[in-house]
Amino acid sequence: MTLFDIPFLGELAAIRRDLHAHPELAFNELRTADLVARELSSYGLQIHRGLARTGVVATLRNGSGARAIGLRADMDALPLLEKNDFSHRSTAPGLMHACGHDGHTAMLLGAARFMAEHVNELDFDGSVHFIFQPAEESEGGAAVMMADGLFEKFPMDAVFGLHNWPGIPVGEMAVMPGPVMAGTCAFEIWVRGHGCHAAMPHQGVDTLVVSSQLVLALQTVVARNVHPCESAVVSVTQIHGGEAWNIIPDDAVLRGTIRSFNGQTQALVESAVERLCSGIGSAFGAQISVRFDHRYPATVNSVAESEVCRQVARDVLGADKLRMDELPSMGAEDFAYMLAEKPGCYAWLGNGPGSGGCTLHNPHYDFNDEILPIGISYWVRLAEAWLKGRRAEGPA
Repeated sequence: MTLFDIPFLGELAAIRRDLHAHPELAFNELRTADLVARELSSYGLQIHRGLARTGVVATLRNGSGARAIGLRADMDALPLLEKNDFSHRSTAPGLMHACGHDGHTAMLLGAARFMAEHVNELDFDGSVHFIFQPAEESEGGAAVMMADGLFEKFPMDAVFGLHNWPGIPVGEMAVMPGPVMAGTCAFEIWVRGHGCHAAMPHQGVDTLVVSSQLVLALQTVVARNVHPCESAVVSVTQIHGGEAWNIIPDDAVLRGTIRSFNGQTQALVESAVERLCSGIGSAFGAQISVRFDHRYPATVNSVAESEVCRQVARDVLGADKLRMDELPSMGAEDFAYMLAEKPGCYAWLGNGPGSGGCTLHNPHYDFNDEILPIGISYWVRLAEAWLKGRRAEGPA
């Protein structure tokens, strides 16, 4: 590895652990945003606050070049009760940094500080916008920042994201062009039958039997409708119906999620779900309605920008530490909105083995402070590579 000498790593780790101890949910990252703004100001950077309520953007300019890039970190936590017992565990019951956004924030702060302190020694000509985004977890803070004028107020030629990834060893990165995270859509299915006494089911239409048939039938949507070389997931995650042991209820509701990598597959899956609901409703004499709630689109990396990131990762970590053929994740990421507007790349940075429950969205998760200097070095080298006009000559 070729990492920068970062003398303030201890301070940065303390900031990261402080953020972990004080998690805040989407659009309520008030303390976090104050800390971020205070740190950025102390580095002598120009800052802007208020995009998406709690978002913070800082800008570093060097030379007279008109080109600019954005580096983005997410700040919000999850509504999850932490089960760790270390000293920096969450002090907010029921809230937790279980996805590493505390670490992402700290890494980008570290990159901003290092670049501000060494701007005259770094080889770039242009502007770097450090984007600290609220509300990544299910609330689409990226889209709100954009609606509030992110790209108009801070013009940039490309935008980049970085996420820690349990399961990838420390010192390794995964960078893939094309789809890297799935799009997500929630669904809600309402089943209206006819309630009756549990001892007299012939007098009613059993909503729970209908719901059970739906759960099983929905598992055929991908297997028998989607091309075997395409990817999609349909998962039922909730069933609600009934309140008494001796009453078949009038109504039941099923909720779940659909994941896919492109709009055509998504439309195909939705059509199949609607067709099953209609057919099962007719077969059992029930009324079934379905509603789709489209959330994040797929996160799709542009080819040229991915190759620049690969070159930087090779420079920082070594060629043998770059993973280029990782499978995409069916998880979703609102950085997708930014990549739909600007070319860029979303990379995964190894967080370690994920043992003991140290996996994303797990109550035992914790960001690995050992990867802070790796993330900082990657960000700084990426800004240099991009803003001095470095481009890929072809696929690796």
